This record gives sequence, C-alpha cells and structure tokens, in this order.
Amino acid sequence: MDKAANSILYLDGVNVSFDGFKALNALSLIIEPGELRAVIGPNGAGKTTMMDVITGKTRPDTGDVLFAETRDLTRLDEAEIAQLGIGRKFQKPSVFEKLTVAENLALALAGNRRVREALFWRLSTREKARIDELLGIVRLGAQRHMPAARLSHGQKQWLEIGMLLAQDPKLLLVDEPVAGMTDAETETTATLLRSIAGERSVVVVEHDMNFVRELAVKVTVLHEGSVLAEGSLDHVSADHRVIEVYLGR
Repeated sequence: MDKAANSILYLDGVNVSFDGFKALNALSLIIEPGELRAVIGPNGAGKTTMMDVITGKTRPDTGDVLFAETRDLTRLDEAEIAQLGIGRKFQKPSVFEKLTVAENLALALAGNRRVREALFWRLSTREKARIDELLGIVRLGAQRHMPAARLSHGQKQWLEIGMLLAQDPKLLLVDEPVAGMTDAETETTATLLRSIAGERSVVVVEHDMNFVRELAVKVTVLHEGSVLAEGSLDHVSADHRVIEVYLGR
C-alpha cells in the first residue's frame, strides 16, 4: 500500500468482466492530489468502465480502488462516493434548461434540497459570492441571467462543470468534454480545466488529440482494459504499440 500514500486515487490490479469479456484487466493507476491527467485509448479500451468503478456504478471483480489513501471505494455506493468528493461529468451536458445560469449554480450549491425548495431558498452573502466566483471560473458572467437553453453547446458544458465545482469535489472525472465544440470553445475548455486543477484533481477522458495536446499534461493510454503507455503526449505518441492500436487508425 506504500504507493497509495499521498495519492488522491489509487487503482491496483482492478479486474472487471462482463459475460466473459474483460473490460478491465489488472488495471493500475495513480492520480496525485491537484493533478490534471488525460486518459486516451480506442473504443472498448476500458475508459468508461474505469470511471464507473471509481464512482461506484460498477463493482470490480478484484483489485484495490482507494480514494485519499484510505477510503476503499469498492465498499461504498454511488451516493457515498459522491459525498466523499468525487464528481463526474458525462459527455452530454445535463443542465436545467429553463433556469438561468445563476439559478443552475444556486441549485448545485443547494445540494440535497428539493428543486422547488432550493429555488426559493434565500441565498446567503457567502453563497452569492460563491456563485459570482463560479461564474468567473467557467467564463459565464455575462450569461448569468440567460436561460441555460440559450447557451451554446460549449457553454452548457462549462455550466455543468461549474455545477460540479459548486459541490467542491476533490476529484473530478470529465468524459469527452470537447465533443461537438468549436475550436475556440475547445481552447477555452483546455484553459478552464487547467485552471481548476491544483485545488482538486481532474481526470479527463478524451479522443481529441489536439485538445489533449493543449492540456499539456501526463497522458495514460488504455488498451484492452489495462495501461499500455504513460507519459507526455509526445512520449506516448512515439510508442510503436500506441501507434499500432490507436493513433495509426
């Protein structure tokens, strides 16, 4: 367990099988506090299953999954894992389209309160300041009174990231955030994710190599449920195994 020390996320020897298909095959991965990591790999490499295991959606057959050195995630359900401080953003944005940008953030701050109750909740000075801060982080200050339905696809993605940040996660899992974005939105998203790492760890699963290059972080390449290569994008891009199974396609 020594390698788990000082990590925010520690996976070791994780195996998951579905009807005989090995989705994860002795997967091992260490994410450090404050780290921004990109995870790439071909379809079926195990990227989604890995996130499902971390968030409690899928139970591994064997292996260790530890959070903040000591918490065994395999013994917790999805709600308990979320309460520990692990947030997940899926590929398709999920925001309340009829509500304004600021109201969406207020709902996220409200946590477990019911939607109707949360909307009529009187925000404290501290909560209002936090909403202002989040609007600045996700670059939506000018859209604070705009219904979320009127945001561009990229802006909806940023709003959902802001809603997750409102819950103050220690680890954020982000699935293909730039799919369908313009080049300008993609660039802004890279800047946004770099800015929020440090105070928290961020794991980004992505297919867009230009975006991964803009992130300029350590890259983990998955293939057939295990780590094929790890290092800078230039390093893994030069690996003949990565070229053969992924980049050469």
